[in-house]
This record gives sequence, structure tokens and C-alpha cells, in this order.
Amino acid sequence: MFEKLLLYVLLFVCTVSYSQIGGKYTYQFLNLVTSPRQAALGGKTITIYDDDVNQVNFNPATINVEMDNHLALNYGSYYGEVTYGTASYAYTYDRHLQTFQMGVNYVNYGSFDGYDEAGQPTTSFTGSEIALSAGYAYNIPYTTIHIGANAKLISSTLESYNSLGGAIDIGAIFIDEMNDVNWGFVIRNIGTQFTTYSEVREKLPLEVIVGVSQELEHVPLRWHLTLENLQQWNIAFSNPVRVESSLDGTSTEEKVSFVNNALRHVIFGVELFPQKSFNLRLGYNFRRAEELRIMEQRNFSGVSLGFGLKFNKLKFNYSYSRYTLAGNTSLFGLTINFQ
Repeated sequence: MFEKLLLYVLLFVCTVSYSQIGGKYTYQFLNLVTSPRQAALGGKTITIYDDDVNQVNFNPATINVEMDNHLALNYGSYYGEVTYGTASYAYTYDRHLQTFQMGVNYVNYGSFDGYDEAGQPTTSFTGSEIALSAGYAYNIPYTTIHIGANAKLISSTLESYNSLGGAIDIGAIFIDEMNDVNWGFVIRNIGTQFTTYSEVREKLPLEVIVGVSQELEHVPLRWHLTLENLQQWNIAFSNPVRVESSLDGTSTEEKVSFVNNALRHVIFGVELFPQKSFNLRLGYNFRRAEELRIMEQRNFSGVSLGFGLKFNKLKFNYSYSRYTLAGNTSLFGLTINFQ
């Protein structure tokens, strides 16, 4: 029944949307990966159901009692002076009310040199954004279906402009214990701006995600398949670098095929030794790989890898994500079990 529902939702969201993504929404930092484990698996994995309190940021339905009194801290340095960090904490009040989660995501864009209309130097300025969140999940009685919601208060400061907004995420996860398969469904960033930057109201980056994962029976490996941006079908664009010119001076834009566009919704990841103290992870993000691909040069864009290491009540995670020859990212994470 749950698999049929996911199929119907998937068909619906793919047939009602046609425009491309990118450059149309505010608070885009909400879609950044929130932990090294997420990044190493390609990003946006929504089917991990264990004591990893970082998973709540992409699927609030994964909140469970195993996360009780766990604190996760993550930090990464992006391009230039851009830094990004997250924190997540879960607490089980009692067995009846189950577990609550609180978190914070922030990004600092660094310092910029200011200039006026004539090109004369002015004062320097900075930019930063932050989101505070709180989440809760509920197990539907007599089933292995969990549903959850996450509310976010968002603040953004870009130079002298400020904006305040709010959003919620809703998610579900179905755990097929017999086959060790997890099915996930999430709608993220349903919300609005409370105050705008300059009296122009912008949309939030709403996204629909579906995922499935399975731990193999005789191999210590769990694979994850995620379908992102299902709220719209056409997410491809013609790369101007790949324009073909003819001898008569005319140019032809790159044509993106049906299959190529479909693959840009796909993220695939694998985790080796998922139940052990040492894990190895590998992921591939098809959209990132295609959009950042350089013609006639292999640069492995879209590939990510990482590992996890547990010492008693401490877990250390690291990820490396390949974007371009000039820019790649590393994320570091520490999870502390205070129980």
C-alpha cells in the first residue's frame, strides 16, 4: 500500500512541473547538505533510520529514541571565505511523547569590498543566513510507518538587507523489516517570507524527494537511491559552453535528452559496514556531475566519498565532494552521545 502511494505521488509531481531550477528562490542555503555522512552518500539521503541525529534535517520522520541525548556538530569550508555549519540535538522526554529534535544551520559568506555606482570604493560588507529548527516524529500504531514534521525559523542578512521567514518539512519513512528495505518521502521548505529584502516577496526552494535503501543480506553494505527535485520534471538547461558553431556562423544550443534530464534527478550512494564502528561511503550525484562536466576533460564532478569512525561515545565523520578542478569541499562532523 505504501509503495503504491509513493508511486502515485511520484507520477503526480513529475507531471505538474516543467520549469528549470536555480536562481528563482531565496534561502537557498536550506538545500546544502547538513553532515559529512549525507555529503559522502551524494546528498539528500532520506532513508537512514538509526541513531544519526543529522538525518532529521532532510527527513524529520527519522527521529527516534536511539537519538536520545545525541549532539551532532558539523563544519565545512566552501569556496573562498564561505563557511557552513550545523548542529542537531535530540532528547527523549518519555516513551509516550517519544523524541524531540532541535537544530541550527548557518552559512557565512565572508567579507566583500563595497563599491558605488561610479566604481568608487565604499565600506566592506558581509552576508550570513541562519535557520533554527525543531522536529517531532510519530509512529503510526501497529505499523512500521513513521511520519514527522520539522519547523524552521529563517533569518538572512545580505549587506544592509534583511529578511525573516518560516518553513516546515514533512516526511514519512516505511521500514520493511522483512526485506531490510526503507522507503522515504519528504516535502521540504514549505513556507514563506515574513519580511522581505526590498519589498519583493520571493519563493522558498520547495522540494519533493523520494528515496529507497536496502542493506544486503550477505554483504555488509547498504545502498541508497534518492530521486530529488520531483516537484518539477525539467531541471536541465543548455550549457552555453557546449554550443556548437557551424561554418556559416550559426550556433546550435545543447539538446538535453529525456534520459539525461531524468538522470539529473538521481543520487546514488553506498555505505560499507553500516553497522560497524568504521564505515566507508561513496556517492554519485548525477545532476552535479552533468552541470559541472568539462568538455573533453575528465574531472570526476559529482563523485563524493567519506568515512565514519566511532570511539566509545564519540563518532567522527569526514566527507570529500568533487565539484570542479578548482573547487571541492570537505565536511567534518562530530557526534557525542551524552547518555
